[in-house]
Parts: sequence; structure tokens; C-alpha cells
Amino acid sequence: MSDQTTPRPAEDASVLPAQGRSGADVTAKPSLVKEGPDPGATRPGAGRRQQLPRFFPLHQVHSLGLLVVLVLLGVVGTATSGNFLTTDNIVNILTSAAVIGVITVGQTFVIIGGGIDLSVGAIVAVASVWCTTVATQSYGLGGMIFTAVVVGSVVGLLNGVLIAYGKIVAFITTLAMMASARGVAERLSDRQSQVVTVDSFNRIATDKFLGIPLLVYLMAGIVVIGWLLLNRTTFGRHTFAVGGNPEAARLAGIAVRRHTMLLYVLSGVCCGIAAVMLTARTTSGASNLGNLYELDSIAAVIIGGTLLAGGRGSLFGSILGVLVFTTITNIFVLNNLTTDIQEIAKGLIILVAVLLQRTRGARSPA
Repeated sequence: MSDQTTPRPAEDASVLPAQGRSGADVTAKPSLVKEGPDPGATRPGAGRRQQLPRFFPLHQVHSLGLLVVLVLLGVVGTATSGNFLTTDNIVNILTSAAVIGVITVGQTFVIIGGGIDLSVGAIVAVASVWCTTVATQSYGLGGMIFTAVVVGSVVGLLNGVLIAYGKIVAFITTLAMMASARGVAERLSDRQSQVVTVDSFNRIATDKFLGIPLLVYLMAGIVVIGWLLLNRTTFGRHTFAVGGNPEAARLAGIAVRRHTMLLYVLSGVCCGIAAVMLTARTTSGASNLGNLYELDSIAAVIIGGTLLAGGRGSLFGSILGVLVFTTITNIFVLNNLTTDIQEIAKGLIILVAVLLQRTRGARSPA
């Protein structure tokens, strides 16, 4: 990825402006990507449009727009179904969003870092099958959780090594891993579902606190940890820098290859945790679990405002994207609309989100 770019002869660490795509000085400390003064604001004729992001960042405008969309979906859901605005249905929406929400946290890091992970659904499947079939359930709750997270981490590590050090394009690497991991899951399980017999494991999905399932609390905790990691640590600042301008990040002293590898390991860890949640919810491990989760997670990240090219994004926006998709699916189910219509609607939403990103990118200063 990033290390394939060769600097021009006149460009070395002393003369090359180390700037990300957002114009941030990645050599500045302590913040590598903190936005500096808007150069456009000093140009003659700079108007209200250039001043808007300074006082109201663009990603906050986008998140506010998604909140409005959620409210509108609530109005539509209430108007079309009397069961939409009930406590049980709201809890059902949050529970449905929990698993894909955890996967989306890892996917957001990867995409902000300039990559993409198409193998998340297959990693969930192989981690689920491994912890319920190979590792035997005699190890109990701790053994099953540990096994699933380790398997997810190892597969993520393989992705990261091939992409960062093998210099294989992320799209190709994770596409191949998607097929391979799914095949391994089918081989291990012999295409049979392995029923979970450990009661303490299944209670992860059934137990509640204050009427809300533990899965929702688990997702909320991982989102908070992910937000702190992305916005309050050096690791997060390096993620924006690597995704925004990898060559400038390398010249600024960031270990771009190692950081890229760690991003895929992080995605694998999230998939392992999601596998535990999904296996507990379905009380079985199967090779078909997590099907199309790569599409759902990438779609949530895109409509959440994260730039598909990397370097800019918001974890809060991604989670709002998950809630938008989950709410749409819930409305479709309540109104007995078929799954093919749901997939068509998702595809149209993704297409519109990408077109909006292109429009916004074309209007942004170079």
C-alpha cells in the first residue's frame, strides 16, 4: 500500500511537506492531523462556505444529518406499523445492530487507514466454527471466548502481513481470505451446525440488565473504547495520517507497514468478539454465519461519512450508519417486504452515499 510509493529525487524528509489529504501537518506534535488554519479563508472572496467547517466540522454536519434520517425513519416506521414504536421493538433493533456494530468498529479503523476488509463475514464464520467444534465445549465460557478472539486475530494478522509486508492490494488479499476462511469453516464443520451446550455462553445473548440485553452493552463498550483509541491516542492519529498520506506519514517517522498490519489485527479481534456474540445469539456455530456482513459493515462506514479513500472519518458516524440500516431492515420486516427489496434498497443507499462523497471531494480544495 503506502510503502510502494517512491519519493521524487528532490523530495526527502527535510524538504517534503508532510501533509495529509486534509492539509494537516503530520509532523506536528502532539497532534498529527489536527486541522490548522483554513488557507481558503485568507483568499480574497473567501465566503461563508469556507468558514463553516471551522466552527461546525463537516463530519458533525454529516452525523447530524444521519440523526435526522433516523428520526424520519422513526416517523415512517410509526406510520406504517403500530408495532414499531414499542419498547420490545426498539430493544430488538439495538440487539440486531450489536453484532454488525462491533464489526463496523474494526472496519472503520481499516478504511480510515486507507484499506478495506472484505473478509470480516468469513472471519466471523471460521471463529464461530472453531470455538464450537474444534476447541470442544469442555473448555467452557472462557475457553470458547478466548478461542474465537484468537482465531479472529490470527486471520486478521495474516491479512495484515500479506497487505503491509507482501505488498498485495488489500482488496485482493481480503477477497481471497473471504473465500479461504469460508472454505475452512465449511471444512471444519462439515457444513453442519454445532449446537452450543454451555449455558453460561448462551446467557451472553439472553441475559439483560435494566431490560436491555448484554449484547447491546457489549457493543456500546467496544464503541467507546474504539472512539477513545481513534480520537485520543497516538495510534488513532497515526491511523488518520497513514490513510491520508502514507508517504508523508513514513517520512514523519511512522512505521506505516507495522501500523497497517495492526489495523487488520484490530479488525480480526472485532470479528472474533462478534463471532462470540452471534454464536451465543444463535446458540450454534455454523459456516454460513456472518454472510454478507462485509457488505453491511462497509456500507455503514460509507454512509457514516468515512472517506473510502482513507484519511478522514468518524466512528460515531459509522455507528449511526449501522442504526440506519438496522432500522430500515426492521421497517421492511414489520411491513412484510421481501429480502430482495431490502437488498435493492441497501444498494441504492450505498450508491447515493458514494456519489455524495465524490461530489464533496470534487468541491474540496486540492
